[in-house]
Amino acid sequence: MGNVSGANVLLAMNHIHKNFPGVKALNDVSFTLRAGEIHSLMGENGAGKSTLIKVLTGVYLLNSGNIQLEGQEILPRSTQEAQKAGISTVYQEVNLCTNLSVAENIFIGREPMKNGFIDWKQVNKRSQELLKSLNVDIDVTKTLDNYPVAIQQMIAIARAVDVSAKILILDEPTSSLDEQETQKLFTVIRKLKNEGLGIIFVSHFLEQIYELCDRVTILRNGELVGEYEVQKIPRVELISKMIGKDLADLKDFDKMTEKSKASAEVFLQANQISSIGKISNVDLNIHKGEVVGFAGLLGSGRTETAELLFGVNRIHAGSITVKGKEKNFKEPLDTMKEKIAFCPEDRKLQGIIGDLSVRENIILAMQAKQGMFGHISMKEQEEIVDKYIKLLKIKVSDREQLIKNLSGGNQQKAIIARWLATEPELLILDEPTRGIDIGTKNEIQKMVIDFAKEKMMSIVFISSEMDEMVRTCSKLIVMRDRKKVAEIEGENITSENVMKAIAGVEG
Repeated sequence: MGNVSGANVLLAMNHIHKNFPGVKALNDVSFTLRAGEIHSLMGENGAGKSTLIKVLTGVYLLNSGNIQLEGQEILPRSTQEAQKAGISTVYQEVNLCTNLSVAENIFIGREPMKNGFIDWKQVNKRSQELLKSLNVDIDVTKTLDNYPVAIQQMIAIARAVDVSAKILILDEPTSSLDEQETQKLFTVIRKLKNEGLGIIFVSHFLEQIYELCDRVTILRNGELVGEYEVQKIPRVELISKMIGKDLADLKDFDKMTEKSKASAEVFLQANQISSIGKISNVDLNIHKGEVVGFAGLLGSGRTETAELLFGVNRIHAGSITVKGKEKNFKEPLDTMKEKIAFCPEDRKLQGIIGDLSVRENIILAMQAKQGMFGHISMKEQEEIVDKYIKLLKIKVSDREQLIKNLSGGNQQKAIIARWLATEPELLILDEPTRGIDIGTKNEIQKMVIDFAKEKMMSIVFISSEMDEMVRTCSKLIVMRDRKKVAEIEGENITSENVMKAIAGVEG
């Protein structure tokens, strides 16, 4: 894109400092965004990405430094002020009102008026046109809860684009989208770029950053590492700058995948299990010491299969046997008694209880398993919690810290610790590395392989990231349209083979 000239600099955040009690969240961070540019903001959890965005969008007030938009100094004190200046954000967790119509969500608070009343005809017409420009053709008069998360994400983007004229911030926008939807979104983002918008793209998907972005700014521990042109920085170098390890250390990360070897003993067997509207006729064997991956696109039935194995939903046909005995799971408590544990995908909704401490969150499943009267003494609780904080390298000030104050990656580790504390023989992990940084991802992958190898634990591992599945799993169950379409083992586990299976291509 050539040298930076004053002419095309849209946004300049200069020497930004932001402190919280006892924490320097941002220390002398500068960030430049040009008009007609897609700029990725990267860094591990706790690097300062969210804080920088919150300073820009008026959620936090900076302690020192300045922000210039088109050469004029601005100081947004609320998200409304930021929007008025032309800065909009779409977050990973879609924050729209599910009980309102699609059109109402898009125009809420800025509805076109006619004769003193809201012009609903105009609201619906403009919403329909706006969504069509994003290749989304839906009934905008229906309430939002009629549509899946992927569509809701597009609606949030439509609203942000319509509100904002200059800068669009996309925070993990593709985390709920499948490959096709992601490509649709990229088409829209490129169109907006060509119209001169400045786009800040926050994502953990390396592939997407290399496919879409012009530049990348890397933060680490609240400080600026540097700004780079994406096509000029090799991937390994980018990762090494993010996690602060040199390239030799990273090569060891890649070598870690001497996978676990399954024993002959089958822990769980599913025979032609079906659940209406969820999955049909799925067969699988999970051996002791085996990491079994469920691969497939969004909506292929991976999570639904995991939920059936854990008793979240009931099977309508087929059978599940554990250690050779047929079981009829009515609820998760039944499966926990069989030493099965389940780490769900959505840690915000189904995982952490924000206002409880790290200790209380970790001890939760163990307490549920023991029942109301199975008291766990404080001394025992502390010993268990300290053991898993150390084992999983959870970064906490102490075990009584509120879990909501931890970074996403450390919250995720605490949930994994919760289930490990129940000493399971089968651990089901649904998207355990989603939305967390590369360093923590590698730690979790390594941990999964180690548990299978050293403890002969059976593990079900679900991830949307193909390379993660290929590196971690000793067997892959490939799913498409809620059915099992292939089973791949050992040396045959390659991205190419998985993609072919998902696409239904022979050979």
